[in-house]
Amino acid sequence: MKKTTIIMIHGFRGTHHGLARIAEELGDTYNLIIPDIPGFGEGEPLEDYSLDSYVTWLQGFIKAQKLATSPVLLGHSFGSIISAAYAAKYPKTIAKLILVNPIGAPALEGPKAIMTRLAVFYYWVGETLPARLAHPWLAARPIVMVMSITMAKTKDKQLRRYIHDQHLQYFSRFHSPHSVSRSFKTSTSHSVRDVAADISVPTLLIAGDNDDITPLPKQKELVTLFPDARLKVIKNVGHLTHYETPDQVAQFVTDFIASPVRK
Repeated sequence: MKKTTIIMIHGFRGTHHGLARIAEELGDTYNLIIPDIPGFGEGEPLEDYSLDSYVTWLQGFIKAQKLATSPVLLGHSFGSIISAAYAAKYPKTIAKLILVNPIGAPALEGPKAIMTRLAVFYYWVGETLPARLAHPWLAARPIVMVMSITMAKTKDKQLRRYIHDQHLQYFSRFHSPHSVSRSFKTSTSHSVRDVAADISVPTLLIAGDNDDITPLPKQKELVTLFPDARLKVIKNVGHLTHYETPDQVAQFVTDFIASPVRK
């Protein structure tokens, strides 16, 4: 029996490493494909880093895999925006859709709206600085640590150190100030909410009950917008379920893939 393929799309400023713990929990039950998205890590460059460009890239990437059966598409955070937009446009090319910590509301309207506005200024400065100053500004360790400390909810000191180390290792592997600034703009200009009603494939949303990016009440609103979707909530975790609770994410993924398609 052939393994189900899961194509996993990571979040903003991350690389495929960010989804490694979920992949480890899923084990060899599935055929896992985790690319670096354009503009980050080993990902290819894009001309404008718009959402349409990311969707076009993903369409080409999936087609290039030459899979015998349609894969399951999983996206985390910014990856949820890309994956949802893809699912709305190319529903016949995937079997199911999984959105982990989906961005379910506009970034400038959430509880972190002030932080988002500061980030908008931060990336604007990064793109306007001279090249020799731009990367050090955008990759500054204090900024990365503030982000990491803010989002990590676990009280496990060892796990917190691991999360911070992961962010320090991989959060600044963007291609250029231009690519990271433009992809940031894309990530804050769109949300899964924009296309939820147009997604016909069975969809699973996995959320943390302490997520500051899209609070749980907004996730509960979001799931009602899909024609066929369900929401699973993980307690005592925020936006970093892929680091803090990968075992629970993997179990929800496994159960959803095994579940029959609703008619």
